[in-house]
Amino acid sequence: MTAALPEWFYPPRDSGWESDDLDHIPELPRHTELIDGALVLRTSPQRSWHGRVIRQLTAALEDQAPEAHTVEAQMTVRLNNKNRPEPDVIAATVPYDPNRTRFLPEEVALIVEVVSDESRSRDRETKPFKYARAGIRHFWRIEEENGLPVVHSYELDDTTQSYVATGIHRGRIEVTVPFAIDIDLGRLAQ
Repeated sequence: MTAALPEWFYPPRDSGWESDDLDHIPELPRHTELIDGALVLRTSPQRSWHGRVIRQLTAALEDQAPEAHTVEAQMTVRLNNKNRPEPDVIAATVPYDPNRTRFLPEEVALIVEVVSDESRSRDRETKPFKYARAGIRHFWRIEEENGLPVVHSYELDDTTQSYVATGIHRGRIEVTVPFAIDIDLGRLAQ
């Protein structure tokens, strides 16, 4: 016997889902992303390490972000009509809004993806390409190495509209862009 898929699973049009649809789908599972007009659902439970790094990094960035900035964990960015990914952490150049459901690329100063087994190819290949094409200036990818976070930092090259590596940070990340940041990386996984 085959289980029927819920009604919300079927796109409302032949061209697939659109970014604004995510705000109006009843019973949509948490952490659902839109990539190329298709819903991407988290398929495996989140590891404790992954969640801890996200929480600790969000708190550290909140402490260091300039006034009138906001830092959010696991909130979507509307890149275009067919793409609304959910980065693990966002630092935005807009003040906190309790009714916000998504950010726009021009509001985002930094996007961070914490790589997991389930999201590895999206976090390393698909999402950075889309973030760069949308004009988001700074991107960090965090990998686990011997139980500790390692930050791979990137900055947008305006000529190629792609990211260039600015560093691989073990132990500590200290940067001046998108704003002054100094974080003991070992504390993120504690």
